[in-house]
Amino acid sequence: MTDNSSRVDGARVLADLHALRAMGTYKTGVHKPTFSEPHLRSLQWLVQRLPEADLAGEIDGIGNVLGTSTKPGPKLLAGSHLESQNHAGWLDGPLGVVYALEAARVINRDPNMNGAVEVASWCDEEGHFGHFLGSRSYVGGVTEAGIDEARDRNNDRSMRDALREAGLAGRARARCEHGRHIGYLEAHIEQGEALESSGLKIGVVTSIVGIWQYRITFAGEQNHAGTTRMAIRRDAGLALARFCVDIDDRFPTACGPRTVWTTGRITLDPGAPSIIPGSAEMLFQIRDDDPSVIARLEALLHSMAAEVDNQSRCSVAVERIRTGAPALMDVSFQQAIEQASAALAGGKSLRMPSGAGHDAQILATVMPAGMLFVPSIGGISHHWTENTADADIVTGAEVFAEACRKLLAR
Repeated sequence: MTDNSSRVDGARVLADLHALRAMGTYKTGVHKPTFSEPHLRSLQWLVQRLPEADLAGEIDGIGNVLGTSTKPGPKLLAGSHLESQNHAGWLDGPLGVVYALEAARVINRDPNMNGAVEVASWCDEEGHFGHFLGSRSYVGGVTEAGIDEARDRNNDRSMRDALREAGLAGRARARCEHGRHIGYLEAHIEQGEALESSGLKIGVVTSIVGIWQYRITFAGEQNHAGTTRMAIRRDAGLALARFCVDIDDRFPTACGPRTVWTTGRITLDPGAPSIIPGSAEMLFQIRDDDPSVIARLEALLHSMAAEVDNQSRCSVAVERIRTGAPALMDVSFQQAIEQASAALAGGKSLRMPSGAGHDAQILATVMPAGMLFVPSIGGISHHWTENTADADIVTGAEVFAEACRKLLAR
């Protein structure tokens, strides 16, 4: 344990979070899409705060901020992201960045500590242009061609145009220096109700799910809604609706104990009330931390599609458009979080998997990684009512900083 001069300042943590909340405020949350003016202002805010932790950094060529230290000794990388989903919550992302900044403030200037915390804000974790673009760029997983192809899902603006308009065109992209860091630690709101419902304060993440996404298209025959008899219709929209119901009927017998699946978007073409849809499309997602479960469910999807082809007037095609491998969190990081929780949160912690994707799963491909959760009120996230009690935010910051100390002292 440390003296009061190098302990987390809870009031400062809350003030930082509220300062970021004021950029792009929407109701009680924020609207801060990637490369929007509020997002860029948030990145500049972080760059200006880095010297308070004896760090230096700037926004790189893909929108990441990396605050680096010249202090001798081991380095621990910590952070999260500063953009938001559309019209969403104020803590999803900024909490982890502010925790990392606060841990760096108190550790990097502590003369009794060997080593330093370095701070990262990863760009576009929320996937406005593509999933985990910032952290994937850092680990060498994004090509220049990939940036050329990336487009904003909100308005179809190219990422090249967005970078140019943000004044970032031509800047180098920060790359991972292998061996520089002992690992990566990220904090996040739980985005679920397990901690709150159990009266617990800290989630110790054991694994992060993989996310597999599919485009499922249905081909029928467009025709007049008033003159085409029901018996001869080839209604692609109806085929899609039946397929969705069939998924919910059949997946439970093949899934794992924590598998979840979602039909996030349905599109009918031409989408007019007096026209039978000739084609339809659904974007479908499966999440689990066991690849064998995903393989079984993907096979079931293809089998169901073949049944529709054989038994109905419409054809179905299943295309996998995203694969996200699950990631195991490092055992020593889990132990450090638990030990810090025992000291500062009364041991009210729970080992748990993450059902949401996070940058930590990308960093885990090149270094040991860990994640800490704090409770979400009502389990709500990706909505402007997302919130966490101030006391839980402060406790989480204290546990996070203490976990960083323990990792650096190993």
